[in-house]
Amino acid sequence: MDLWSLQIPVPVALASIATIGYLVSLWNRPVTNDMVIRSRRELKRAQVVALELEKIAWTVRQSLAKHHASVSRFKERVGRLSDRQQEAAWRELCREAENILKPTLQLATQIANAYDAIRQQSANLMTFTEVRTDPLTGVNNRRGLDDSLGTQLALMTRYHSVFSLVMFDIDHFKQINDQEGHLNGDRVLQELARLLDGSIRETDIIARYGGEEFVIVMPQTDLDGASMFAERLRAGVAERMTITVSGGVAAARESDDPESLIARADTALYNAKTAGRNRVFRHTGDDTEPVAAEESHDCLV
Repeated sequence: MDLWSLQIPVPVALASIATIGYLVSLWNRPVTNDMVIRSRRELKRAQVVALELEKIAWTVRQSLAKHHASVSRFKERVGRLSDRQQEAAWRELCREAENILKPTLQLATQIANAYDAIRQQSANLMTFTEVRTDPLTGVNNRRGLDDSLGTQLALMTRYHSVFSLVMFDIDHFKQINDQEGHLNGDRVLQELARLLDGSIRETDIIARYGGEEFVIVMPQTDLDGASMFAERLRAGVAERMTITVSGGVAAARESDDPESLIARADTALYNAKTAGRNRVFRHTGDDTEPVAAEESHDCLV
């Protein structure tokens, strides 16, 4: 049976299948309270993706139906011109072509925009697949990060949109492993991943970049907004955990590729480390500078 005959937009069906497949893969694992909380967050994110895909599918279907009616009228009028005198028919044909050209170009633009929107939501769906998930922390791995950065850079090039990247590194993590053991080090990584993942927006993407490094991709966020959020997260970690983190922030530029963007955030992170740790620096594009601490951190959930 055709999905369209069931009135289920194909993108929504694919989103549902991807989400169900991911959740099914969790059934054989021991269920913990943390897993329940994380599953709820992931379901909430999946609902956002499904709603966006449904909106895209509805818009395209409405536009196609409207354009189909215009094309049918155009075809009918052109057919009638065959009975007219040649000169009059030519003038009428020019007018009809002008009438159909504008909605055709508008539809082409809408389809192009829908393609980009679907590509972005597809990147969000990829975060539910096992191959892009870090097995220890449950957040995205490096492959998931690369996919997300590629999508965001493509959208920025096409629409001149903005996005930023935040990189966090656990301070003195080697001492934790050496003094408390690697099992405790793993628990610290898992706890930090839960705190960061629970504090970001549904549209943000978090990934484990390296051993004790995490990266957050923040769409539609400029350098100031990302810097403020990174500082609040840093302070929240210091308040809620027994560790501290240092952070580096960079905003994407149209000349960037994933490596250059990550390199600027990494440079800012390095300066935060050398400045004493437990602080956030940002890269302005020319140099790095510290992000001022804030008094309130109520944005953390």
